[in-house]
Amino acid sequence: MSQSAALGESSPSGCGIFVGIRAAWVMIDLRSDTVTQPTEEMRRVMAQAPVGDDVFGEDPSVNALQEFVAELLGKEAALFVPSGVMGNQIALAVHCRPGEEVIVEAASHIFTYETAAPALIARVQLFCIPSQRGQMPLAALEQAIRPPAYYFPRTALICLENTHNRHGGTILPLDYIEAVAHLAQRHNIALHCDGARLWNACAATGLEPRQYAEPFDSLMVSFSKGLGAPVGSALVGSRAFIEEARRWRKILGGGMRQAGILAAAALYALQHHRERLCEDHENALLFARLLAESALFELELDRVQTNIVVFRYPAHVPFAAFAEACRREGVLLSQGMPGFARAVFHLHIDRKQALQAAHAVIRAARSVLVGT
Repeated sequence: MSQSAALGESSPSGCGIFVGIRAAWVMIDLRSDTVTQPTEEMRRVMAQAPVGDDVFGEDPSVNALQEFVAELLGKEAALFVPSGVMGNQIALAVHCRPGEEVIVEAASHIFTYETAAPALIARVQLFCIPSQRGQMPLAALEQAIRPPAYYFPRTALICLENTHNRHGGTILPLDYIEAVAHLAQRHNIALHCDGARLWNACAATGLEPRQYAEPFDSLMVSFSKGLGAPVGSALVGSRAFIEEARRWRKILGGGMRQAGILAAAALYALQHHRERLCEDHENALLFARLLAESALFELELDRVQTNIVVFRYPAHVPFAAFAEACRREGVLLSQGMPGFARAVFHLHIDRKQALQAAHAVIRAARSVLVGT
């Protein structure tokens, strides 16, 4: 046995293998598709990437990525940013003036997970509209748009999320997006997409990225989730929008100098990992079907549209206790909305592990019920 194995170090393959002196097991990490690690070929591409100073616009790998993404999404320009949060917040800052209002879905990433950044950076107010699967009702959107009276904030932006994280990776239909775009245009309101998992929507529906992107004034897309790159997102829009976005990226400390090492990984992921996303969707559905056969869980199979499964675990059991029981069985989960757990499938999880994870989660649920 090697020294690293004896010490219980994790495998460099990124599959979360922990080895002890007496036993070996695989920890199946379903907390998020952000836990992936670069493949060996991706590491090679990163190591060989030509670089320059991106703050001067001179990094050839960053420029190549930005041109590729802009073309893929059918927009004039793109900007490489360190994170999806920065991409979304730059979009709000460019589209809005301080004191204006942004309409978002009530469980959106922008509202839930971005640490009140809209109030701090763009200095805007959020108006939240609840929905069942990320599709804010058109009538509710229309009603949410503020009248022109001076004592109301001006509605400056509508944000959609595709796929929708907290609703379980649900896909916004293209006809719905187009209807929202028409509403926004009638009211002279900009439309932004948090498309962190837009690639999953494309894989599931067969639609091209530019088809989903066309109705939007701006989009953020991520490379570090389902695509498996280690870092990075991109913001796309018109040339004028991206020029102002670049200024905001600098303000927020996002000028990364020789960022081509990271951009090369993102470009590799776009070119080689998009086609395999359907495997994650198939594994998520397999996992979900097994859980649905058990009386221990509640879940809607028609909500499992991409790589995320949200399910209600046994009532009256704290999530921490359920998650710990799952960990003891070799599976890591994250918390969804109150009362729900979340499992996210990614390139390090194969069909066999999806089956193993489902049986492990079922065993964990039985164990916590016996314990109560």
